[in-house]
Amino acid sequence: MTSQVAENTAPPARPTHQVRQRTGRQEETEPQGHEREGHEPAGHAPGPEAPPAPGARTDAELLIAASVLLADAALTARQAGAELTGLLGSPRFALEAVRRPGWALGAALSCARALMRPSGLGFAANGGLLGEVARAAGNLTYRRPASTAMAVDAFALRIKAAADSHPNLDSPLARRLTDAMVAGERLEALRAVHALTERLGVTRALTTVSPVIMELFALSGLLDENPVNDDFSWVTLAGGVPTTDPFLGLPSSVLKFLNPGPGRAERADPDPILAKVLAGSANDIVSYVGDIGALGNHGLVLLRRVHCADGAVRHVLLLPGTSFGLLSNSTPQDLVGAFDGLLHSDTTYTRAAKKLLRRAGVPAGSEVMFIGHSLGGMTAMNLAMDVEVASEYRITHVIAVGSPIDGKRPADHTTRVISLLNKHDVIPALDGRGPASPNDIPASWLELAWLDESYDYPLSHAPQAYSDTLRGEQSAYREQVNELIRVYDGTVVANQPYMLRDR
Repeated sequence: MTSQVAENTAPPARPTHQVRQRTGRQEETEPQGHEREGHEPAGHAPGPEAPPAPGARTDAELLIAASVLLADAALTARQAGAELTGLLGSPRFALEAVRRPGWALGAALSCARALMRPSGLGFAANGGLLGEVARAAGNLTYRRPASTAMAVDAFALRIKAAADSHPNLDSPLARRLTDAMVAGERLEALRAVHALTERLGVTRALTTVSPVIMELFALSGLLDENPVNDDFSWVTLAGGVPTTDPFLGLPSSVLKFLNPGPGRAERADPDPILAKVLAGSANDIVSYVGDIGALGNHGLVLLRRVHCADGAVRHVLLLPGTSFGLLSNSTPQDLVGAFDGLLHSDTTYTRAAKKLLRRAGVPAGSEVMFIGHSLGGMTAMNLAMDVEVASEYRITHVIAVGSPIDGKRPADHTTRVISLLNKHDVIPALDGRGPASPNDIPASWLELAWLDESYDYPLSHAPQAYSDTLRGEQSAYREQVNELIRVYDGTVVANQPYMLRDR
C-alpha cells in the first residue's frame, strides 16, 4: 500500500501526544567524520551551514511535530470508526429500529457510507464482534481505512526524522528497506533486507535500522493480512509499550506461563577474578558498570553494604542483564525473563531480588540504590515500581544502563532515575521510545545519551562498551552521575554475591 502524507491536517480535538521536549535529556549526534555506507568518506568536508535562528526548530523536529498531528488524527479516526460500529450493533439502535424503521434505515445507511466510502473513514469498522469480523475481512482484502493510511504516514515521518541524527538510515540500501516497509511491499522488503545484510553483515544491518526498529515492526503489523497483531502497531503509534508481539499478536500474558518461577536467592562465593574486581570497587559509575560486567549473566547479582561518610549505612544492589545462550534457563537472566521484565513489573527476577533483600537482612527504612544493565536495569525499575519494596526501603536512586525503562515509573516520586544510553544500542528502544518517538521522559529523570565507536550490536550493548565510553570521551557524564550519587561515598563493608534461581 502506497501512502502519501496527508495535507492540511488540523490538530485533533483530543490529542494523545505531545511534541518531544528535551527536558532532562542530554545527547550527542552521530559524528560526521564516521564513514558510512552510501555517504561521503571521512575527510570530505561539507560547506559551512548557517546557524539556525534562535528558537527555530530543525527539520527533524518539524517532522516529529507533523507525525504527532497525523498520529492523533489516525487514532481519532479509528475511534470514530469504533463508535459508529458500536452504534450499529447496539441494543438501543435495534430497539429504535423496531419503533422507527424508516429512521433506523436512514441512519444505518449514513453510518455505512461513513464507514465504507473512501471519501469517509474508508473501511473503518472495528470493535465488537461485528466490527472485528468486518476489520478482518478488510485486512484480507487489502481494504485499508483512512486511519491506517494516516498511521503509515506518521511512521514514515518518524523514520525520516530519525535519519537526521542517524544518516545511515538515509543510505540507499537502508532507504530501500524503509520505503518498502512504508509501501507495504513485503517481498521487496525481504529483498532489501537480504541486500542490506549481504553488504553490511547481520550485526551492522541490525544496527543500521535499530533507531526505527519499532516503527518497522509497527508498519509490518499494520499492513499485513493478520488482524490480530494490529494492536502492537496502534500502541506504538500512541507512544505506549506494546503488550503483544508484532508478528502473531500473542499477548504478553503468555510470558507468565513461560516465566512462572517464584524466584530464589542463595549466597555465593566470588571466584578469584570476580573477587579481584570487587576489591578495587568504588562509588563510581564506571566501577559499578565494570562490576556488573564481572558478575556475568548466569544468575549472579551483588549486594554491597557501604559505611558512608555521613555515618549512615547504605546498600547498593547490582543487577546484570540477559544471557543470550538459551531462550530459557534456570536463572531469571534469560530471554524469556527479558521480555517479561519489559512488559511486567512482577517477574521472577524481581521476586528473587526481593527475597535477596530480606535474606540479607537489609533493615527496613534503609537507603538503597539499584543499578542494572539491560534486563538488570529493567529489574531495578521494576523493584522501584513495587509498592511493597518502596514502602520498606528508601530507594534513593535507580541507574539503568542500556535498558528500555521509559514506560516504567517508580512508586516513590523522590527516587532519582538515571538512564545511560548508547544510541547505537538496539535494546533501549524496545520500550517503544526510539530516536523518532515524539514521547519524552519525566522532567525529573536524567537521561544521558551518546554515540560512540562501538557501532555494531551486540558490542554496542556490552557493559564494557558503556564503561569504556564513560571512562573516555564521555567522562563529563561520568562526573555528572558520580556527583548525583555522592551520598554513597564511604567504606565498602561487604560485597556479597547472590545466585538467583527461578525456583
